[in-house]
Amino acid sequence: MSAMNYWLEHHDRPLIIGHRGASAHAPENTLAAFLLAWTQGADGVELDVTRCATGEVVVIHDDTVDRTTNGTGRVSAMSLAELRGLDAGDGQRIPTLDEVIAETAGAPRPFLLNIEVKDAPALRGDLEAAVVTVVRRHGCEERVLFSSFNPLSVRRLAQLAPDVPRGILYHHAMPIYLREVWMAPLMPHEFRHPDIGAITPEFVAKLKAQGKRVNTWTVNEPADIARAAESGVHGIIGDSPCTIREVLGI
Repeated sequence: MSAMNYWLEHHDRPLIIGHRGASAHAPENTLAAFLLAWTQGADGVELDVTRCATGEVVVIHDDTVDRTTNGTGRVSAMSLAELRGLDAGDGQRIPTLDEVIAETAGAPRPFLLNIEVKDAPALRGDLEAAVVTVVRRHGCEERVLFSSFNPLSVRRLAQLAPDVPRGILYHHAMPIYLREVWMAPLMPHEFRHPDIGAITPEFVAKLKAQGKRVNTWTVNEPADIARAAESGVHGIIGDSPCTIREVLGI
């Protein structure tokens, strides 16, 4: 693993990561939300990727456009041009991963990207390979972390891009074989991404003893932000980076 990846550096405080950008203050997963997170002092953002009908890697959370745009339909059945014609809120458009990488390049400090590969294997084609191709094209491996709820996606990403760190996502209410990551030996990874409901000092210490770093989501309440920081997590993923900064006192 390359020591140049900024996700793997030691930090004196938790990293502040905007969940789908500064999504409490701007439409989620849009360039406006990502750039606002930057303005609010976030260290980086978490974003969701899938492929559209014409093959481009686009940034959107759901399988359909219904919740986050003024349109309806499955992302996988729509061309990039069709997606471009939708309003994702406040006049924003659904961006491509290429656009997000380009727009967040050139910062005074590396602006970190946690790229979540969505778990829709029947619909997506070879999403992992497409995502790695985009990251390689921009040469931004040093500021990228891949994550997924799908253990097989994490394994595929490890094969395709062993130099880019990976995280396994899970929720404390998921079945034990998933939240305990029984398949961990089959999927090389550096990070665990449990939800805030799982976070205690003991839990984080256990994962650190296994050599893992812990980024937790979606952390919005001040008490939860403080608990996450006190538990020793590596990163806090929340909708309002400025709120996280305020609670951390930075």
